[in-house]
Amino acid sequence: MKRSENMNALFEAVLRLESIDECYDFFEDLCTVSELKSMSQRLEVAKLLKSGAVYTDIAAKTGASTATISRVNRCINYGEGGYNLIIDRLRDKKNELL
Repeated sequence: MKRSENMNALFEAVLRLESIDECYDFFEDLCTVSELKSMSQRLEVAKLLKSGAVYTDIAAKTGASTATISRVNRCINYGEGGYNLIIDRLRDKKNELL
């Protein structure tokens, strides 16, 4: 994706959110319910792919289409590393809490 001042401003805004409640407020204003559900579904698909789950199980658990699962898988394997980065950080945070 081409970087732009508008995208930079959006990402700067996200980086300034300080709590889950602030995230809910901002993203509910910014996105439609459908967009938020799609994004959260893709993150769940990525977590399941990284854990070794197969497409049929992922589709059954998340309701994602095989096209969505395939796209997320392609991003995990050949993308910019964003899914891998955040899944690792979420895993590390979860382990810290244990």
